[in-house]
Parts: sequence; structure tokens; C-alpha cells
Amino acid sequence: MTEHHNSKHDASGDRAPAQADEVDRYLFNEGTHRYLHRRFGAQPTDGGTNFAVWAPNAHHVAVVGSFDGWEHERSLVGSESGVWSGWVDGAGIGDSYLYRVTTSTGSVVEKSDPVGAATEEPPSISSVIADLSYEWGDDDWMASRGDRIALDAPVSIYEVHLGSWGRHVTDGKRFPRYDELADPIADHVLAHGFTHVEFLPIMEHPFYGSWGYQTTGFFAPSARYGSPQDLMRMVDRLHQRGVGVILDWVPSHFPTDSHGLYEFDGTHLFEHADPRQGYHPDWNSAIFNYSRNEVRSFLVSSAMCWLDRYHVDGLRVDAVASMLYLDYSRNEGEWIPNEYGGRENLDAIVFLRQLNEAVYGEFPDVATMAEESTSWPMVSRPTYIGGLGFGFKWDMGWMHDTLAYLQHDPVHRRWHHGEITFRSVYAASEHFVLPLSHDEVVHGKGSLLGKMPGDEWQQFANLRLLYAMQWAQPGKKLLFMGAELATRLEWNHESTLDWSLHDADGHRGVRTWLADVNRLYAAEPAMHRGDSDPGGLQWVEGADADQSVYAWLRKDPTGEGRPVLAVFNATPTPRHNYRLGVPLPGRWTELANSDAAAYGGSGLGNYGGVETVPVDSHGFHQSIVLTVPPLGAVFLAPED
Repeated sequence: MTEHHNSKHDASGDRAPAQADEVDRYLFNEGTHRYLHRRFGAQPTDGGTNFAVWAPNAHHVAVVGSFDGWEHERSLVGSESGVWSGWVDGAGIGDSYLYRVTTSTGSVVEKSDPVGAATEEPPSISSVIADLSYEWGDDDWMASRGDRIALDAPVSIYEVHLGSWGRHVTDGKRFPRYDELADPIADHVLAHGFTHVEFLPIMEHPFYGSWGYQTTGFFAPSARYGSPQDLMRMVDRLHQRGVGVILDWVPSHFPTDSHGLYEFDGTHLFEHADPRQGYHPDWNSAIFNYSRNEVRSFLVSSAMCWLDRYHVDGLRVDAVASMLYLDYSRNEGEWIPNEYGGRENLDAIVFLRQLNEAVYGEFPDVATMAEESTSWPMVSRPTYIGGLGFGFKWDMGWMHDTLAYLQHDPVHRRWHHGEITFRSVYAASEHFVLPLSHDEVVHGKGSLLGKMPGDEWQQFANLRLLYAMQWAQPGKKLLFMGAELATRLEWNHESTLDWSLHDADGHRGVRTWLADVNRLYAAEPAMHRGDSDPGGLQWVEGADADQSVYAWLRKDPTGEGRPVLAVFNATPTPRHNYRLGVPLPGRWTELANSDAAAYGGSGLGNYGGVETVPVDSHGFHQSIVLTVPPLGAVFLAPED
């Protein structure tokens, strides 16, 4: 159970006849099994299929399916481990099936396979015996992917909801297949300078409107978009095109649909029995019982499945804060303290550390990313020094503060200057991803463009300023689909992106600016090598609240790349003859200007660059004098 990843043949364990044996059951019960998807669930062989499912409190478990017209149940054999298993003659690839579970009270319920590799398209609840054979063609990508998601690499993530990115609205509103989307997504991502895509959860989920966050199939890609092999083809093609793939993954909760994990064997098996521990009030869902060894085996194996079977390059772990705190979204008396009387979920902490140790132990060239919205310490620090072990943490504070600042009318921003400068207090405390995600453009929040104050020109200028601030700050970048188009309406999962905005006036300028600043981020080592380093940013001007001007240097901690000066004016009033100190004498070239006419701006700038003068300023012995355009950002660097 310690097999390591092989870029070409890692699915061989799926192809080979497999049956859960004593070692598998032992490791599963111990909480250390990492590859349940290779041994449990439905494992097809010549002439039949091996089945294995955990249901320790069931009176009887059988398999029913299309292999015999759903007419007869095939009994499985129980064991002391709680695992029921058996071989079903004639059950083969493409057959649908369910587990028929008889509880200790005599009631009967039909359940989908918790470790099933495929399903029928919802609303069907049936699992499917899947063909998982596939010959990968992404060896070159797999050999280099670790360098592409490293702490000092330019990582720019495009977040996508598959069902609404390019839904075929003219063809019965059908969902596109995974592999149909591969090249269109790659074309779009590469044209705008992104390095990775992150898909909202593609694991099977009964309710489309949950966007995948109410998962029932923790090992099965949603059949809405095709088969497991279709997903493999998509990932393979994206890799061949030079695009990394990150999946959103939800180990925090699951829905209470009768065919899913909830009360799987008639008891609270995967979830806590006490609703103060086992029920999530925000999402009307069940909470995993992380104290159970088997649950930890299940969840760790789910994570490993996507890395192992589908060559995924990273996992964004949803709602980590809800896992860490026993009182999350609960009032006094609605939660149970831990054994020390505290609010920390000690079992969840153990699980998260185990998860990250397993992932990085087996796949050191991938990344885990935590959506953690509090100030929990050392989320992205190694477990051996007391951290949770994630590779990155989403910086929700930066997102909230920056959006709040830019939503103020520019005349009032002088009173909120600290909403931008405050990040420097904690910017190096974690390895951060700066997210402008789907959560900011739903539930009445409007679009990013719609949040911006002022007339139409000012709205577009403010949006370009937002992206400039995001890309200039240390940290990896994430942007939800549609933000590059400067959509006016908030995201609707029932429709598709408004592609008519692609080349529309104003919108085209935002999109072009984003593409150019993304390329600047990748091209200049100082813009990315210090993303997780305390020396990656040096303030030049952070106190000019009266004029709402900010300026800082992005620096390469290795000393090899030239420094980049980022200057921002958060008012519609141009700042002429604005003096800033710089560390190097000579000509400073204007690398990018968000107010350029090509982006829809007013065209104010610095004629391609400025020369330093020997005048002390901001702690330096030379300085430059700039025009900082209205609601604009300029990036400059010393001439090579």
C-alpha cells in the first residue's frame, strides 16, 4: 500500500485483478490505507467483478445490477473488519449496480458505492463498473510539474465551473464532455497567461446547484461531463498543452441523500451521531467523523485517487475552517468541546496532518491548498514543526480588505488606507494564494465589475487597478472565470459565460490588461520568486493616504532578477511629478501601465520610462519623478 506514482502506468493497479485482502482490511481499519480505490469498490476481472464495501453494522449486504437485469441480488460475505466482499460472475465493465444493505433493524436501503469509480448521470443513483485503462501521453509534463507549482514559481490559477464555462446552450443545453473542453480551455488559459486551471468539484454530486460541494461520489467524476476516461483525456491534453490541473475537494461534509454515505449501514457510520458534532447548519449536511480510522482511510484514499488515477497536480481543500473549529457557525450550547474544554477539533487536525503527509509523501511534486478563513497558525507549514502541512493557504483577508477598499468611493479611500497596507503584517506568515473566487460573485454579491464605484470608465479602471494590486502582491494568483471578461452580471451556474463580451469595448481592455500583467508576473523573477519570502516585497510609499498612492518594490530573494517598482493611484486625479526613491540609478523602464489606451485608459504615462536623479527619497540616494495615472497602476524596472 505504499506504491508510488508512475506517470505512464499509474493506473495499472486499476487494470489488474484486485480484491481486498487481509492486509487491505488491516490497513483500512488502522486508518492508514491510502489506495482504497485500487482494492475496494468494483474491481472488474475476467468474467466478473470483485466487490468490497464497508458496512460493519449491516445484517446483510448484496449487490444488484444490470448484469442480470436487476432481477437477483448477489450476496457478499462479511468479515470482522466490517468489510463485505465477494465476486459476482458476469458483472463487467459498463454494468450499473447498487449495494442492497439490510440494517440490523431489518430495513433495506439501496446505496451507491462509496468507492465507486463511476456513476450513471444524476438523477440516477447507480454506480457503474468502469473501464479505467488509459495510456498517458503527459510524461514531459509530469517530469517537470513540481517546478511549475513551487513556492518560487509563477503560479496563476484560472478557476472554472465546468458546467457553465462553455455549456452548449444550442444543443439542448447539454453539458460538455471533459475532453471536449480540453482544448478550448487550454486556448483560453494560455492566451491570458494562466499556468493552471482549478475546477470546482467534479466529484459526483446529485444536486447540480451545489456546484459539486455536496459530494456523494468521492472517487467518481461526475457523469454529467462524461466517463473517467473522458476526464483522463482532458487532464492529459491540458498537460500536453502546458496547463496544470487542480481540483476542488470537499472532505468537510457530505449530503444526507439516502443513497449516499449518510447512515450507510443503518448507523451513523461516516458521520457523528450527535448533531452537535455531525450536522452542519450552514449547508444542511453531515460532518465526517474524523476520529474513525476507516473514515480517515476513506478520505485520504479519495484525495490520493485523483492524484494517482487522474494525474491531477493539486487539491484545493474546501472549508478547512469548518473542520478545525467545533463551534463553527454554532451558538453556545450547540457544540461539544474537545477533551480539554477547547473549541479545536483535535480529530480533524490529526486527519489534515495525515492527509498532507500522505499526499506529499507519495506525490512530492503536487500541491495542497487550504481554504482557511481564520488566523489558524501554520496552515502551510510542515507537520513536523506543528503545522497542518498544506502547501498553500488562501489569503481571505487580502481578498476581503482589497475588495472593501476598492468598493469605497475614491473620495473616501484616504480614510481606509490601511486596508491595503495591513497585509504586510502577515504576508510572510503563510504560503499564500490570493483568491478572487466564485464565492465573491454569487448570492447577490454581483460581479467584480459591478462592485466598482463610479461611472463606466471608472468601473473599468478600478477593475484594472484591482488586478494590478492582486498581481503585484506576493502570493500565487487565482481568478474565477468571467472576471477576465469583466462580466456585469454575477455568475449563474444555469447559464454559460457571456462570450459576447470577449471583444466588447471596455471589456477587451480589461482582458488584455490581465493577460499582460500575467505575462509580466511570469517574465520578471522579482514578481514571483519572492511570493512566499519575507524579502519579496519592500515598501517605498505606504503612508500617502491623502493622495491614496501606494508604491512597493517586488524583489527577487536570490538577487538574480531586477527589482520591479509597482505604483498605484486609487483616485481619479492624476498624480504628476510624484517622487519615489529607487534602489538603483539609471533609466527605469515602464513595463506596464493600466491606463494605457490599449486597455481603455486615458493614455497618461511616462513615455516609456524615466531617469533617476541624485535626490534622496524614501531612504534611497536616488529617485524618479513619475506621472501616476488616474485609478491606475504602473510597473517599472531598471533598464537591463
